[in-house]
This record gives sequence, C-alpha cells and structure tokens, in this order.
Amino acid sequence: MSIQIFIDGKFFPKEKAMVSVFDHGLLYGDGVFEGIRSYNGRVFKLKEHIDRLWESAHTLMLTIPMTKGEMVEAIVKTLKKNRLRDGYIRVVVTRGVGDLGLDPRKCPRATVFIIADKIKLYPESLYQKGLEIISVATTRSHPETVNPQIKSLNYLNNILAKIEAVNSGYEEALMLNAQGFVAECTGENVFVVRGNELLTPPPYLGILRGITRACAMEIGTSLGLDVREEVLTRHDIYNADEVFLTGTAAEIVPIVKVDNRVIGTGKPGRRTGEILAAFRGMTRTDGHAF
Repeated sequence: MSIQIFIDGKFFPKEKAMVSVFDHGLLYGDGVFEGIRSYNGRVFKLKEHIDRLWESAHTLMLTIPMTKGEMVEAIVKTLKKNRLRDGYIRVVVTRGVGDLGLDPRKCPRATVFIIADKIKLYPESLYQKGLEIISVATTRSHPETVNPQIKSLNYLNNILAKIEAVNSGYEEALMLNAQGFVAECTGENVFVVRGNELLTPPPYLGILRGITRACAMEIGTSLGLDVREEVLTRHDIYNADEVFLTGTAAEIVPIVKVDNRVIGTGKPGRRTGEILAAFRGMTRTDGHAF
C-alpha cells in the first residue's frame, strides 16, 4: 500500500499528495518543520518536538491552524494509517498559498502536512567503526539572519555545506560560525569528550537546540560527566578524547576523524558507546504511546 500523507486534515496516497505551486513554503522556504521518531509504538519526546515547532512558528509570526493536542492526534493518526510502530515523522507547516510576492499577509491560512515513513541515515556498521567528517568553508547562519534555532524550511545554508562535504568525499560537514568557532554539522549537534568533561557549543554560537542533544546532556550527567556548554574551536575538536554527533534521525554518531586528524584512538570511544546505549534504552521506554 502506498504511503498515506496527511494534508490539512485529509489523507492522500504519496502519488497524489500535493501542495500548490503558489505555497510560500515552496516559493520562499517560508515555514517550519520537525523531524520526530517513533520507537515500538511510542513517539519519542513528542511534547518537546511540538513545543519547538510552535516556538519556531511564533518567531516567524506563523499561525498553526490547529492546537497542539490536534497536532498530536494527527501525528498518531498518520502513524497508524501507515501501520508504523518504528518510523520517522516529518511535520511541516508552511505559510500557505499566496501570490508571487514575499508578503506573508497574502497567505490567509497555513498548510500542514505530515509524512510518516522509515529512515536510516547510516548503516549500523558505522556506529561500530565511526564516521570521518570534514570542516567546510560555508559558515553557519548568523543568529540575526536566519536564526539556526528556528527549524525553518530554508535549509540552503546546510545544503551548501553538505555539497562541500560530498564534493570532498565525505558524508558530513562540520560548520563553524562567522567568528570561526564550532557550531554544528549540517543536521546534527556536536559533542566533545575531554577527560571527564562532556562539552557542546552554546546556542548563541548559531546552533539548533537539538532534542537528542538535550538527551545526550541528560545521559552524560547521569553517567557522572561534567556536562557543559562551551565555546569550541577546531583545535578542541582535533585534540578531543572522543567526538560524537547527535540528531533525531542519526541518533548518536561516533566521529573518529576530522579533517584527517585522528580523534582519540581512532575508534568510537567508551563514553560515546555508553551514551548511545543509554539513549537507545531511553527510546524504548520514553514516549507518547499509541
């Protein structure tokens, strides 16, 4: 059976799921989204994702045409419609249909669509051997341009960095901010293990407040690590004991080489393994059951 897509309260098969070419989400990237995971019939950190969606929309002065409760119901209904207990949910809210100008006032009602499907960014073997990444020239957006804390539909900044990485033979790119400090990767937050410290860049450097990032910080604290937000440079990355990335789709990804510098022993570190194991345990018990 074809994947069923939720669009403004109705379901359509994937082949017939459409939005208008006059939708400002398509024309200008004017909209917000969330990527959410379900594990064994539980939507992981659903409240946190919904709250962040509403925060992003609020900054854009974008009115979501449903309540948070109705959004939860729509997400669960979409999972059930597609018979998915383990899946990836993409919730998208666009500015809606308008004219060919920029003015959001010309869009009377936002468009909401929800996709539920499978996702696997990396093979399981990568979590055992680790990922090699490269830093790129494309800098992370300044917070007063398109603030990275807004999970908007305009991802060109990330895509340009991804292109640089792919053109250099790598799967992922490490992005710096305009001042040269470590920000994040194209779709994941960055963590450094240094002795008993677990460090990650603060949001004001130009990063998304990741949901999985928060989980990693919580797990690190429970493991007795000194968890802190700290300004980091590439020097700190190169000389870390361990480096890993966090993201909803990727989960916890060990990094073993950055810009051809070996990180630690060149293999996924002990602390990274502990955090990954604890995170996967968390996903089995924490979530909105359906």
